[in-house]
Amino acid sequence: MVARRSAEGEGAEDRGNHPTRAADRGGMFRSLRERNYRLYASGQVVSLTGTWMQRAAQDWLVLELSGGSPAALGVAVALQFLPTLALTLWAGVFADRFDKRMILIITQSALGLCGFALGALDVTGIVVLWQVYVLCFVLGCFSAVDAPVRQSFVVEMVGPAQLTNAVALNSMTFNLARIVGPAIAGVAITAIGTGWVFLFNGLSSVAVVAGLLLMDTALLHRADTVDRERGQLRAGLRYVRRRPDLVVVMVLVFSVSTFGMNFESTLAVIARNVFQRDADGYGLLITMLAVGTLTGATLAARRSAKPGSRLRLMLIGAGVFGALEALAGVMPHYWLFATALVPVGIAMMTFTTSANSTVQLAVEPTMRGRVMGLYMMLFLGGRPLGGLTAGWLAEVFGPRWPVVLGGLISLTAAVAGAVVLSRQRKRGLIQPLG
Repeated sequence: MVARRSAEGEGAEDRGNHPTRAADRGGMFRSLRERNYRLYASGQVVSLTGTWMQRAAQDWLVLELSGGSPAALGVAVALQFLPTLALTLWAGVFADRFDKRMILIITQSALGLCGFALGALDVTGIVVLWQVYVLCFVLGCFSAVDAPVRQSFVVEMVGPAQLTNAVALNSMTFNLARIVGPAIAGVAITAIGTGWVFLFNGLSSVAVVAGLLLMDTALLHRADTVDRERGQLRAGLRYVRRRPDLVVVMVLVFSVSTFGMNFESTLAVIARNVFQRDADGYGLLITMLAVGTLTGATLAARRSAKPGSRLRLMLIGAGVFGALEALAGVMPHYWLFATALVPVGIAMMTFTTSANSTVQLAVEPTMRGRVMGLYMMLFLGGRPLGGLTAGWLAEVFGPRWPVVLGGLISLTAAVAGAVVLSRQRKRGLIQPLG
């Protein structure tokens, strides 16, 4: 069982799980010593590659079916993330109450079926835009349940001492797939069409489901499950509200994710409408961004063995990300824009990995599912608003505007968060920021 922690804030986190004590051995990939985590990570490499191939193909298919409309692409993004608002908080309750592994087996299987369905429609040539919209929404429903459960399951595979390293390795896996997936998709879309890309993604889900089924449940670091009772969702929200440090993290995550990270949905529009590039040019933009995020995740994995304030690192990452994103948005040439995406990705990953580990290590184990449900709702739930806003800005003012304004909003939110945390520290509401 995972020991309960009554710690408060960053300072309490350092008094609690002591990730550095176990982190001195094993190097950057020490979490892979855990058999269950090796199975999970291996399946994720295959499955996430398919996911990123589908994302690139889906964006391109929407643009083809809509005649190149940025607004249509914004609608697809909004529909895919809209269910997060309704389902993610409750998914966090389920994560605290039920077997997380079994929930993931169900959700991952369903996500694979969505890929098969879209692929079948596309390959047979009967796909139309409204069908893509419907499947975006269905996929979003299962993703909304999957996300908080998956995030809170990581600590059960590796234990609290290795959590920061495992979060960073998850990000490395995610971004390795982010490099390989779009690159393959760009070639595959041109050679065989988008439909076969969707079918491959459906098939790739078998890998992660197999990994979950093969796990040794006796090796899991499970927390005590929570019995069903009224008010569990409200109890989780009250828990966060009483923690000023968590409130600041949640607000910053929402601001950066909604307005800063949504620029990814405009990359297809920028490639097609600004720089007059084909699918392979769009795939290269995603790949360049992924090179940066993979580098950032690698640095986070190496840094996870070192002591230091994750709150401070999170604020720095958010501010630098915002400044670099705004700068990238005004780059005049395709290759300058593509190159600028690398440092943007490094800063973005520094922010996301530090925010994720800060939240998970600062909460009670029996509250982790509900807190991560709120975290993922804010991280993903703002995407409908951000997607629609980005689509509207790109349609009316040009594709560069979502990138520039998203960066400026992220920078402003980081500065505001630093000011608030500094004032709270002086009032003794949280521990010093390292």
